Amino acid sequence: MSADTETVKVWDPFVRVFHWSLIVLFGFAWWSGENHDMDRHRQAGYAIFALVVFRVFWGFAGSRTARFAQFLKGPRAIMAYLRTHDGETPSDGHNPLGGWSVAALLAVILAITLAGLFAVDVDGIESGPMADWVSFDAGRMASKWHETVFKAALAVIALHVLAIGYYQVLNAQNLIGPMITGRRDRAKGESTPDVKWSLVAVLAGMALVGALTWAVMSGFKLG
Repeated sequence: MSADTETVKVWDPFVRVFHWSLIVLFGFAWWSGENHDMDRHRQAGYAIFALVVFRVFWGFAGSRTARFAQFLKGPRAIMAYLRTHDGETPSDGHNPLGGWSVAALLAVILAITLAGLFAVDVDGIESGPMADWVSFDAGRMASKWHETVFKAALAVIALHVLAIGYYQVLNAQNLIGPMITGRRDRAKGESTPDVKWSLVAVLAGMALVGALTWAVMSGFKLG
């Protein structure tokens, strides 16, 4: 049996690039904010915004395991997963619990970036590109939300890491390797096909992200 038939591609390159880029950019945004380097902080924020927008788009137009419909399940499906999962059989992408963890992470990261777009500092000097669209008080409130949701994001990230550690150590499921290579080992008798993606969808998503990010960076002052 060849290597290709012993493994199955479960993550497309765009999900993987999103995952690792978000880790790097989130850490850089944290560092630049702590060091009051607001130019770089804003640049990191724009890049994170672009990544998250593309990931949301890819959640509807992407490969099988990237789609929200594949991994966001209701309470009944989650309970069925908890009752029947043996801790050894790999999931096709995110399992029902992991899927909601991803959704929570996307939500808090998007909330941080949106709040940052409208944020205003105490002196009204360092402001987000959309701050002109709101009052000073609303901008200050956005700044506070930017900090508050950041703390919530740290909690969600910590839970995400703990869950990966649980599956990695206690269930001997390698979740990190497939997010690097895109491939995981097949279970015995498994016939799951490799994920596929559309170049047309990729180009459409990139065009959408580029246009929206440029508009946001200019404060929607398109004239």
